[in-house]
Amino acid sequence: MIIDIHTHIFPDKLAERAIKVLEDNILKVSKREEKAKLDGKLQSLMDSMKKNDITVSAVMPIATNPSQTDTINAFASEINGKGNVYSFGSVHPNDEKACEHLEKIKELGLKGIKLHPEYQSFYIDSKESLRVLEKAEELGLYVMLHAGADIGMAPPVHCEPEQLKNALNYVSGKNIIAAHMGGYMRWEKVLKYLVDTPIYFDTSYSVGQMDDELAKEIIKAHGADKILFGSDSPWMDQGYVAEKIREFNLGEEAQRKIFWENGAKIFDILEG
Repeated sequence: MIIDIHTHIFPDKLAERAIKVLEDNILKVSKREEKAKLDGKLQSLMDSMKKNDITVSAVMPIATNPSQTDTINAFASEINGKGNVYSFGSVHPNDEKACEHLEKIKELGLKGIKLHPEYQSFYIDSKESLRVLEKAEELGLYVMLHAGADIGMAPPVHCEPEQLKNALNYVSGKNIIAAHMGGYMRWEKVLKYLVDTPIYFDTSYSVGQMDDELAKEIIKAHGADKILFGSDSPWMDQGYVAEKIREFNLGEEAQRKIFWENGAKIFDILEG
């Protein structure tokens, strides 16, 4: 049984254009041709889950500007629980009503929010961000963060490991999930600043790209009870990332925590 904590889909009518824009951004910024493995639609994600024995997938939408918030959270609520697919909501930290939106997200029964410091252009330890992090913790909402660099966005990086560590002076971090093994392309800094903090890391768009030994070092140093399986589908194949983690030979208990138990606590899922 596997919970994929980090996937992306779009409404069917927007999916093709959204994927094309993201692919074009990556080519423009990173000069690399990165093609999505799926078309960004709900049915395609569910087909991938069936093919790769993924029990549950969590969708992580992003409100790239405040005006999108209501629409995005309505879509999140609509798909939440469909075919073992769950969704977080999203708010924009620069929105004056961000905390009000968090309360609505809680009322909708969503388990958390996705924040993307690069797409949303805010620093993780800014006052705007801390206001959202504090309110989310108060409400018991999880916060999935894009952490580290983004291949579709030019510098500066808005969520460096040391900046995230600074944010932990204001919030406990127990409800924070730092995606991409704590910080994409910042893994040595993750070892220095974030290992052994209360935050979770997910494996999305990192395991299968980064050095295997470094990935295992971070997992062992941080503890398997704070690592969540994530693929970043459609940008990486769910089955490929799962197989890479199996190849790490972390042991049955650690693998069970990463694949299932840690995520099941977030979504209040009982095995069987």
